Amino acid sequence: MTPQIKILHLDTNHPLLLEQLQQAGFTNDEDYTSGKEQIEAKIQNYHGIVIRSRFKIDKAFLDQATNLQFIARVGAGLESIDVEHAESRNITLIAAPEGNRNAVGEHTLAMLLALFNKTNTADAQIRQGHWHREGNRGHELDGKTVGIIGYGNMGKSFAKKLLGFDVKVLCYDILDNVGDANAQQVSLETLQQQSDVLSLHIPWTPETDKMVDTNFINAFSKPFWLLNTSRGKNVVTADLASALESGKILGAGLDVLEYEKSSFEHLFHDGDIPAAFQYLLQSDKVVLSPHIAGWTFESHQRLAQVIVDKIKAKYFGATGPEPVEKRVTGIGGFFFKSQNPTALKDWYGQHLGLNVDQWGCTFWWKDAQGNDCSTQWSPFADDTKYFDPSEKQFMQNFRVHDLDGLLDKLRAAGVTLVGTPEAYDYGKFAWILDPEGNKIELWEPIDSAFQ
Repeated sequence: MTPQIKILHLDTNHPLLLEQLQQAGFTNDEDYTSGKEQIEAKIQNYHGIVIRSRFKIDKAFLDQATNLQFIARVGAGLESIDVEHAESRNITLIAAPEGNRNAVGEHTLAMLLALFNKTNTADAQIRQGHWHREGNRGHELDGKTVGIIGYGNMGKSFAKKLLGFDVKVLCYDILDNVGDANAQQVSLETLQQQSDVLSLHIPWTPETDKMVDTNFINAFSKPFWLLNTSRGKNVVTADLASALESGKILGAGLDVLEYEKSSFEHLFHDGDIPAAFQYLLQSDKVVLSPHIAGWTFESHQRLAQVIVDKIKAKYFGATGPEPVEKRVTGIGGFFFKSQNPTALKDWYGQHLGLNVDQWGCTFWWKDAQGNDCSTQWSPFADDTKYFDPSEKQFMQNFRVHDLDGLLDKLRAAGVTLVGTPEAYDYGKFAWILDPEGNKIELWEPIDSAFQ
């Protein structure tokens, strides 16, 4: 990259964004106050834009940006950009859904629990001097079915947050084969037939605009709770209010509203409050927040870091995948379920000569550096809980070099971690799930006999 790449920052962000781009050799200019027309007048001088949601980047704007090479939006969606025209101009579009997916997942769960446990009404009543227990009797998530529409970064994050609850999680997405161990992908009809809770994690597109209307709501077989942390215009507020009033929707957690301006700074264009929103404001079945699901201190930093990394990758190129030897150093074990582990071990010992003990059989070998290494073969009882939450008949164990460092990389990549890492005098362990729900045990040997 030459040092001539000039970037115009149109919104304030975490300071690391400016700092790291400058360190990488980019030239940063900031303009947080000029109007759109003023920006258009000088945009031809820049190769990149960093923006949140200050104004729409439309065809007219892009036509003035004759030298623009990329647009980076510090957020999850690109609906404020004329994507088709930008792509026709070979402008790279950068977003950062990885940056705030964890925050959105946590906030969605918080809204769901608030609805089920009526914490908003209980808190308000106590502050007013009222102590109503029966009127605030809540519901439990246990046994419920949660349906997620949109199973990308945000939907997957919410599904992971539900792992600790005894719920069935379904997902629907326009893409095939996006389901994982945390959510079963089904048709929209199946989701509407079975769900007790519906959570929206979809962008605002012509296909999703006003998607949740009376017809959509009435297609659900059961009354349900609605969560929307995606985009406000995906839900018709008047139809939502009617469904709340009739009991078809039991409660709603809304982080976004149909009436938001694109800047997300004001609720209404003209100051008038629509009747449907008046109903939501007065309803004790509604929890509201001002588009803050992805708005945490941690996501503020993480969003900026994702943008920096993607800009640098565009100009410097990816460094390539980490060499395998730095992650997995060998197969540590193969564990499988059996009807009678003791009898099976005896059979393998008698007929195949395996040196079996109470754990199974240990195979010893040497790595490329001549170090002694082991691989464990172990049958487990059919009713073992050690493979949970996987329902598969087997579990793999991989030897790794740096477990803590690997876990950091896996978390950043969105890989599902199971349980809490553990350490013993013979090694450190952690567990993950692959996309098909197979549980994998990661083992960093620390006993010299296993190095």
